Amino acid sequence: MAAVLACGEGAVLSHTSAGELWGMLRSRRPSSPAGVDVHAHVTVPTEAGRRRRGIVIHRSRTLDTRQVTRRLGIPVTTPTRTLRDLRSTLPQLQFAAALRQAEFLDLPLEDSLATDRTRSELEARFLAHCRRHRLPQPDVNARVGDFVVDFAWLEHRLIVDVDGYEAHGGRGAFENDRARDLKLKLLGYEVVRFTWRQLRDDPAGVAGALRELLRK
Repeated sequence: MAAVLACGEGAVLSHTSAGELWGMLRSRRPSSPAGVDVHAHVTVPTEAGRRRRGIVIHRSRTLDTRQVTRRLGIPVTTPTRTLRDLRSTLPQLQFAAALRQAEFLDLPLEDSLATDRTRSELEARFLAHCRRHRLPQPDVNARVGDFVVDFAWLEHRLIVDVDGYEAHGGRGAFENDRARDLKLKLLGYEVVRFTWRQLRDDPAGVAGALRELLRK
């Protein structure tokens, strides 16, 4: 609140600071001795606001009263406006995570904020990897038989699951994954698994393998 008050009439918390206030981003900033968040982000009308230490000021001609509300008594951009600001300032993966969290919290969002349907940062990373390497767009969290798979190219009978150790590292998960893969294979699908480390350390290799599989 101190950062907003410091910027004058019409100022509202916005961008990453608004994302933190709504709970769609984790708060990582300490407070200064004066009680003003370090690098707090505030949006002001174009004619208002002066540069102040520890506050990033954004001037906007498009912010109107429909895009402003209050949370915990603090003037702040609405969840939809906050996400639109974050889309233009955050890396794609971080924005996708913020959008997923906003949906999980059931914040009021306009339909124009279409989700990519990914359910984890690893899934979002894989989908971004496909776009970056200009691979055909897969169906995300698609239903195949009795299962929901991470990614599917149905016309190629190809399924990709991305495995994080936390969800797939135990013996029970290992056994369940293999039983599921066998049932999908019996339905005529090839199932391929990629890990976080493969996407991080060998992105070209992952892309090349996918291209070969999609040629079949």
